[in-house]
Amino acid sequence: MKKIFFSFLIALFAVTGTRAQCGAYNDAIKPGEELSYELKFNWKFIWINAGWAKMTVDTVMYNGRSCLKTDLESYTNKRIDMFFRMRDTLTCITSIDLVPLYFRKGAAEGKRYSVDYVTFSYRNGKCIVDQSRSVNGKKREPDHQELSVCVYDMLSILLQARSYDASDYVPGDKILFSMATGKDVEKQTLIYRGKETCKVENGLKFRCLVFSLVEYVKGEEKEVITFYVTDDRNHLPVRLDMYLNFGSAKAFLSEIKGNKHPLDSQIE
Repeated sequence: MKKIFFSFLIALFAVTGTRAQCGAYNDAIKPGEELSYELKFNWKFIWINAGWAKMTVDTVMYNGRSCLKTDLESYTNKRIDMFFRMRDTLTCITSIDLVPLYFRKGAAEGKRYSVDYVTFSYRNGKCIVDQSRSVNGKKREPDHQELSVCVYDMLSILLQARSYDASDYVPGDKILFSMATGKDVEKQTLIYRGKETCKVENGLKFRCLVFSLVEYVKGEEKEVITFYVTDDRNHLPVRLDMYLNFGSAKAFLSEIKGNKHPLDSQIE
């Protein structure tokens, strides 16, 4: 189930640099945007409805200035709760120009409840990351790092990446970025696969950019997620194919509200 969240990391660029470079011109997102998803699991060769996810963007005051607040909620339904219960909520706060400032993830997964906190600050050309994690009420050692590269969380990387132009990418291109996980900063790798037409659950079709999040196990590439992003200025993730240890799962965009640009990628 954790792979569901990684599927929202639409990192369409390599990230390096200092504070000025950690922000981005926000071309794709406006407050009031709301995206809803239907989750499906493959259970013994049968696809079943598993739950839903919703992501919303709004404005908030943080440390005395107006910022963007993004929330992502994911729930399994009662049918799936019998096997694996999930109630996860992610929140991030960024500046208006999308510089990461704060992140929290509360995850109730099975009998495990964890909370991750991450704060970001910037000084002397470095990104300063302070993070902590508690599991079932027990706090773990906090982590403090000062790095010369930009660091993001699961949601702020998505917000930034959606505003970037991917027209120059060539299939096979690898994109690297650094992400705070709540206990460490890890390198992530995505691979651009090209363009495809994607059909979502409600029958709509979109022209999409296709990306893969991969892991490297003993030097071999392992596909974790394949995801489809609208090939327009919104860069909306409309379908996510997840390869899990116990099978596979899919997420389909089911409702869009408050998108900033017309859905030019939609095929009539």
